[in-house]
Amino acid sequence: MHICFLTNEYPKTGFPHGGVGSFVKTLAAALVAKGNQVTVVGLNYVPSDETENVDGVNVIRIRKSKVKGLAWYFNSRRIAKTIAAIHSKNPIHIIEGAELAFAFLPKIKGISYVIRLHGGHHFFAEAENRGIAKWKGFQEKRSFAKADAFVAVSRYVKSHTAKYLSYHNKPIEVIFNPINHDLFHPIAMLQDANNITFAGTICEKKGVRQLLQAFRLVKEHFPNAVLNLYGRDWFFPDGRSYIKMLQETVLPELGVFSKDVHFHGAIAFDAIPGVYAKAAVCVFPSHMETLGLVAPEAMAMEKVVIFTALGPGQEVIVDGQTGFLCNPHDTADLASKIMYVLKHQEAVVSIGKQARISVMKQFEKEAVLTKNLRFYGSIVTAL
Repeated sequence: MHICFLTNEYPKTGFPHGGVGSFVKTLAAALVAKGNQVTVVGLNYVPSDETENVDGVNVIRIRKSKVKGLAWYFNSRRIAKTIAAIHSKNPIHIIEGAELAFAFLPKIKGISYVIRLHGGHHFFAEAENRGIAKWKGFQEKRSFAKADAFVAVSRYVKSHTAKYLSYHNKPIEVIFNPINHDLFHPIAMLQDANNITFAGTICEKKGVRQLLQAFRLVKEHFPNAVLNLYGRDWFFPDGRSYIKMLQETVLPELGVFSKDVHFHGAIAFDAIPGVYAKAAVCVFPSHMETLGLVAPEAMAMEKVVIFTALGPGQEVIVDGQTGFLCNPHDTADLASKIMYVLKHQEAVVSIGKQARISVMKQFEKEAVLTKNLRFYGSIVTAL
């Protein structure tokens, strides 16, 4: 089977990428290992066209258009031409993209188009306290209408997206993202008993502001605690840096404690396990989540994780047994969960071990791969 993924985030050394890029890299490599052909098509991080083979995955990166106001048109046109050229030489069976992927792409007969719900514009509207932008809302509806099938990465993202968008009675299945167990496994390394670690985009919907506010409460009882944040910065529509906003408005509230808050920036995907290994607790207090992989990946390393109780939190963590769930809008609740872990580090070791057992059942790469291949096969057969 030949599967083509549409993403601009396929990991490239020296450039930050998001969770979608990590997911595609893990699944693509697993598909290739099973004898499938995988192509990734997306816009490049730099102003040039590039093609490379990464672990058997053919990655095509297209130069972005610079035409102001019409870049979306020219970018879509070049992606469409690239897909058509690939298909003419080596027929594609499945094209998969995120929520907006198919808005301006013409469909090619014989190819099945699958949207994987990673969390689109409509999905995050509530978490970001905003209305639906007409342009993006239009694109998402248009893309959904073109899809032949859908995969949801959690039960929550499936049900919540359905509040806004129609699946048009097309096939849809919930399949968790796979964990790369070659990277995320217990590491024999001395952890820092004072190390609180966050990984993800530094932005409001990831709960970073509340985490900083909770850290101030933690410092009052654990003066040696240190907060390490790993991830790329997010920027407001006017170009302002979210990290700079935090440094100017939130960090001053921490007073002398602000010296123990460290923004490390984006790091390479294969460096993340080393970061988690050193942590006494990993904290991901998102306001809204599709589910993603940061929490399950840390859990696979037997780390104690504090995850959001909102959205799909309960799909991955049994509170107090395989980790802890928090109300990300309640800084006192978040702080109390962090302090409990720091105070009972020997006692919570068993929670970390149970966490790994749990995610190995739900996110094991081979099992997830099998579910994806079975679903792909049913869609290709039905078309």
